[in-house]
Amino acid sequence: MNATDRTPADLLRSALAADPARPLVTFYDDATGERVELSVATFANWVAKTANYLQGDLAAEPGDRLALLLPAHWQTAVWLLACSSVGVVAEVGGAPSAADLVVSGPDHLDAARGCSGERVALALRPMGGRFPQTPEGFTDYAVEVPSQGDRFVPFAPVDPGAPALVVDGEELTGAAITERAVADAAAGGMPQAPRVLSGLAYDSWQGLSHGLYAPLATGGSVVLCRHLEQLGAEGTAARETSEKTTFTVTTPRS
Repeated sequence: MNATDRTPADLLRSALAADPARPLVTFYDDATGERVELSVATFANWVAKTANYLQGDLAAEPGDRLALLLPAHWQTAVWLLACSSVGVVAEVGGAPSAADLVVSGPDHLDAARGCSGERVALALRPMGGRFPQTPEGFTDYAVEVPSQGDRFVPFAPVDPGAPALVVDGEELTGAAITERAVADAAAGGMPQAPRVLSGLAYDSWQGLSHGLYAPLATGGSVVLCRHLEQLGAEGTAARETSEKTTFTVTTPRS
């Protein structure tokens, strides 16, 4: 983290400048066997495309509220950083009826229809695949985003002191996210430039911090595991070895 990094989007830009080829997010879904590894450059490209889609096609502006109805997933991480890039407030598990727009996985489409604004659906299929048939009332993220630009410039500067994230009822600014992420890494005993294996859901600050923000803020990477419980202790230990992780969190810490 550089002294000038005030938001998660700043952290990603610094990571891209420092070492674009290093791994940033490695995602496993142990219910399907999926594994995806994204370098800093690849992840940043997805973020830029998503931010362009958010700002351009969806006409989102700083301060708009986006209900994010997605599990711990690499595409969720992309959306969180895209929101930070535009200045949109990502409300994790937020009420669609109170949001300006909603982004939903396949498990929450009925609830997402409560949003009167733009609705985006993610199939969460391997390799970012699209829905066989786009859900009624939604646009398919996998159809709309690939054609977006690879570079993103916000129409208006993002204020680090403005609200950026709501999770588990707590609202955080962009600056607070970065500061708390660094503090979490230190308090938790993460080594320098950690490679974190996280089995936590994205429904709490701790899950978001360990599963994205803290590794990003400290020059590290994350092995994000959905349905990790299906591996058991022996399988988790084997993954720690194969992925060369240096810090593991599989259950929430008090």
